[in-house]
Amino acid sequence: MSTRLERIIHIDEEIRAGRRPSAASLAARFEVSERTIYADRTFMADRLGASIEFDEERRGWRYTDHTWILPAIMVSEGELLAFFLGQAVSREYLGTPFEAPLRTALGKIARYLPAHVQVDLAEAARHYTISAGATVDVAPLLLLDLERALREHRQVRMVYYTASRDERTERTVNPYHFYNARGDWYLVAYDLRRKEVRNFHLGRIEQWQVLDARFEPDAGFSAQAFLAEGFLTELGQAADIAVRFDAYQARWIRERRWHATQQIEELPDGGLILRLRCGGLDEVRRWVMSYGAHAEVLAPPVLRQTVADEVDKLAQMYLE
Repeated sequence: MSTRLERIIHIDEEIRAGRRPSAASLAARFEVSERTIYADRTFMADRLGASIEFDEERRGWRYTDHTWILPAIMVSEGELLAFFLGQAVSREYLGTPFEAPLRTALGKIARYLPAHVQVDLAEAARHYTISAGATVDVAPLLLLDLERALREHRQVRMVYYTASRDERTERTVNPYHFYNARGDWYLVAYDLRRKEVRNFHLGRIEQWQVLDARFEPDAGFSAQAFLAEGFLTELGQAADIAVRFDAYQARWIRERRWHATQQIEELPDGGLILRLRCGGLDEVRRWVMSYGAHAEVLAPPVLRQTVADEVDKLAQMYLE
């Protein structure tokens, strides 16, 4: 989806090249309405002082004052560096195919910067390393298609691989929301087959098609409330969870925000009890077990028993 800045820069380039752009050609170029293009022209004339008129002979726009130029975009070095870091993060989390358009956008912005603002991006890149971890690759076209479907309220048909059941099924969904957890992208969507809102790992969508059919989003749906019911990447029925961490591990636990509902009870020995109300007990189990003997599940009983069973299996595995 284009921005007004992108369209104005393009309009200016076209006029200065003598190509006489029209509202119709620009609307087709950016896949927007002619009304949007006329609004851009009005903005250029009224807010930026551009002297644009319609050339009847060549059926396009031109400047009557050839000395007029687009105002420089006033940004600070910090803002430009933030843009660079955003580009680096996006490359890690979205994938390298997005690197080229991000660099193109950065180049367009740099051309309109005032002379006193300069940041050597190549030099800056030497001082920053961003690692997304062990993430699952996502097809760039999938992310773009789903974003369009979400924006235009279009249904999506897809073949989805469910890892827990090792099966592939065809689903038709109404896309509601994207979220990124630990570097992996997920889609929150209403599943017409299951008749409920579910989350889908984008890396497990093997085939997809954006349909012509449109849907009316549920006005009562809240992505924030939906995601608050889960823990990290997994959702499920909410439960009251309590985990005791010893004094050693507590130093790292208390410095992070693990969940919106979390409460910390400090213990006399320097340890703590972390209390949460959320779903995704399998995810909580994996998370707790990653701390080994430094963490003990206190509640709920079903989670405590599940961890105990896993510990027994591990002990048997290493004793054999």
